[in-house]
Amino acid sequence: MIKSDNLPPLIASLLHWARREYGAETVDLLETHISWVLLADGYAYKIKKPVLLPFVDYSTLEARRIFCEKELALNSRYAPELYLETLPIGGSIETPLIGVRPAIEWAVEMGRFDEKWRLDHVCDRGELTPSLISDLVRTVADFHGRATQAPQKSRFGDPAEILRPALENFEELYRLLPSDKPLLTKMEESTRREWERLRSNFAGRKAQGYVRECHGDMHLGNIVLLDGRPTPFDCIEFNEAFRWIDQANELAFIYEDLIEHHKPGLANWLISEWLVETGDFDILNVLPFYSTYRALVRTKVAAIRGDSDEAHEYLTLASRFCCQRQGALTITFGLSGSGKTTSAFARLLADESANTVLVRSDVERKRLFGLAPEDASNGAIYTPEATDRTYSRLEELAKGALIAGWSVIVDAAFLQRSQRDRFRVLASGINLPFAILACEASPDELRRRLRVRRNDASEATVEVLEGQMKWAEGLTDEETQLKADTMGEIEE
Repeated sequence: MIKSDNLPPLIASLLHWARREYGAETVDLLETHISWVLLADGYAYKIKKPVLLPFVDYSTLEARRIFCEKELALNSRYAPELYLETLPIGGSIETPLIGVRPAIEWAVEMGRFDEKWRLDHVCDRGELTPSLISDLVRTVADFHGRATQAPQKSRFGDPAEILRPALENFEELYRLLPSDKPLLTKMEESTRREWERLRSNFAGRKAQGYVRECHGDMHLGNIVLLDGRPTPFDCIEFNEAFRWIDQANELAFIYEDLIEHHKPGLANWLISEWLVETGDFDILNVLPFYSTYRALVRTKVAAIRGDSDEAHEYLTLASRFCCQRQGALTITFGLSGSGKTTSAFARLLADESANTVLVRSDVERKRLFGLAPEDASNGAIYTPEATDRTYSRLEELAKGALIAGWSVIVDAAFLQRSQRDRFRVLASGINLPFAILACEASPDELRRRLRVRRNDASEATVEVLEGQMKWAEGLTDEETQLKADTMGEIEE
């Protein structure tokens, strides 16, 4: 609770008014560095502070009105049930009235939600599940798909515009954390090298439409479960450059936040589900750069607040993203229904590196032929030629991810020795570990599983299984030595 004797007169008067209007037990006040939020009954009234900072100008009443209207319009893109209207605050400083003109201040009226359903709190209680992360990925991907693309002639998403704020972080951090200058200098050098290496990726991503009018501040604390659905809120309205960004930059904030909350398996799941939903495998190249940037922003914010311990936690996380990473390749092996995907999921969630992605053959096969994972092909894409194309695509995707420093689990049947050999050669060629995640079940159990399977990208039937059992090539003695341990069931 914020004490009213420390408040600006107008905010103190509003708080007294709200307590008389709604009752003391139903009113609270939250403060950020740029706003006040009055929580009263089932509503929230967000009032912008009259501040002038390098990144935001709320210094005039007219500016605050304009940005209240922008906040309402921008956030209504994905949370219309929360963002209700822009309201004048009239009357006087001593006796203010919300909804009365002429305005002496402006507020955004919002529907109030239970703070316990913010995803950071859900995560801290251990209730953030893979299923919720999948829902979040679909929500964000759908939002990005509808968001306006940055014009090619705009500065947004240009490589130079990506480097500029990254370097500004270091300029401020040298001043805020002088004792950490050696580490910061090393990280700045790494950031410059990575930017140079990724320059063509950044330019290519803008040309391909990945730079859009995003949220800009989508971490777990700015996402809430409404009727069980992950709903982003509180996007950045005050600075276009913070909002018109690469989708990868947006996703990096959630990814970084999951790691900061000690949920590396869910971070793996987030990125893997993003690959399924969007097919944007190039994100694996640029995500470490953006994750470093996001962690350093949080380092700077914590340092400005004077929280040295939190600042150093974020700095350590940022330096982890900066480090050269080396992955490993794991493939699955087993007949249809043997539990390959379930085992791959469990392994993905159990990996504590936050540096592992899953590539699913059933999804990528359908993508090759222009189908969504849930679309039925009626067997048309399961010819020998289509299978060869699918494994070639899986090899291409796995190689790109491995070179980018990620560990990769390839979920496919791999029933032919030649298929397994080409992936073992791939790992050997770039001097990375290789393992086989072998899954087994009795024939009767395999048939039972396939008969009850629903809502799965795989179209394998009992008839397909019978054929596999006739021509599948088992693991050699040498391959058996490469078997990885299977994991337990995943948490839904």
